[in-house]
Amino acid sequence: MQFEENIRVALRGLLDHKFRSFLTMLGIIFGVASVIAMLSIGEGAKRQAIAKYKDLGVNNIIIRDKQLSDEELEEVRAKFSQGLSLNDAQVIKEIVPGVVRVASQAELTTDVKQADKSARSTIIGITPDYIKMLNIELANGSFINEDHYKRNLKVCVLGSGVAKTLFQHKNPLGKLVKADDQWFEVVGVMKSKALFTETVGELSSRDLNTDIYVPLTTYMNRFTQEKKLTSEVQQITVQVESSEKLMEISELIKGVLQRHHFNNEDYSIVIPFELLKQEEKERQIYNYLLGAIAAISLLVGGIGIMNIMLATVMERTREIGIRRAIGARKSDILSQFVTEAIAISIIGGIIGVILGVSLSLIITLITDVETYIRLYSVVIAFGFSVVVGISFGYLPAKNAADLKPIDSIRYE
Repeated sequence: MQFEENIRVALRGLLDHKFRSFLTMLGIIFGVASVIAMLSIGEGAKRQAIAKYKDLGVNNIIIRDKQLSDEELEEVRAKFSQGLSLNDAQVIKEIVPGVVRVASQAELTTDVKQADKSARSTIIGITPDYIKMLNIELANGSFINEDHYKRNLKVCVLGSGVAKTLFQHKNPLGKLVKADDQWFEVVGVMKSKALFTETVGELSSRDLNTDIYVPLTTYMNRFTQEKKLTSEVQQITVQVESSEKLMEISELIKGVLQRHHFNNEDYSIVIPFELLKQEEKERQIYNYLLGAIAAISLLVGGIGIMNIMLATVMERTREIGIRRAIGARKSDILSQFVTEAIAISIIGGIIGVILGVSLSLIITLITDVETYIRLYSVVIAFGFSVVVGISFGYLPAKNAADLKPIDSIRYE
């Protein structure tokens, strides 16, 4: 029996029992759709997580001032540590090999106002090197530059969240905002950034979209810290020449800080690259888990195909006997029923791909969950559906091929 005739007979068999064929396909359809949807959710989550750490710079070492209680601060200061300072940043830059640049930042959380609107925000004093070290993307305007820094200008760059709160849909460039009794001209607006919800030391649960950036020189002259014992700066970002030297250089930095802080642990060191590698590994395991769960539904769909095909063989026993009697070989009968199983899998797989892609897009549209469809997830899901069809269709097909012609014709 020719291959074309096998396909024609298989399709005719499916069309003759449309509802039964559709029910048989459902397992494959939902299996393929769930594999694509789950892997796209996992990939979207992975990309969001990786984007957060890339925002911090994969060649950077971040030193954060620890958030201590008043009692803990007094104890640390009594042991001669003054907390993170500009001097720490200068020493690291001068004596630690492999350091490309160092940027300090001071922070103050306060209310920011514009006309009748207000927002709670973190004012961050930065140096011009900041934009060279982190993944800074502007939605509008420009960032803090060398001229702003040297002239102590009262300019600021708004995070996307605070810009939306204060200005709604208006263009904030050139407008003034009031922060802690100081007026600043808006020169730029940041693009939206991912929120840190995982525990990553002192960076946990930090919404970068509510930050407002000003020149560090202006910050030092215009703002006073709420607590007298507060560190001079709250973060020092160190950029190294190669990510391969991150751990080695971080140990050197730790040794320098231990001497400067008299062995007081009033700071924490965060290495975004290490967090990024850990995140990628965890997300990969997460994707495997999601894919495995979704694959179970494909296996269930394969069992459904086998059950229906076994019933079909019994139902068409006389037909098989007649075909064998007029010259059909075992291989012809085998290929006929395997082709039918493959046809069910392919049609179900195509419908499942369409459904899975649609589900992924709908999830992104109606929820805050980001999805990303990778070609490999579609190929794997569709290919697995065909493999399931061949695997679970072979046994019924072999049973059909092994039927004796005389017994088959006599079958009632």
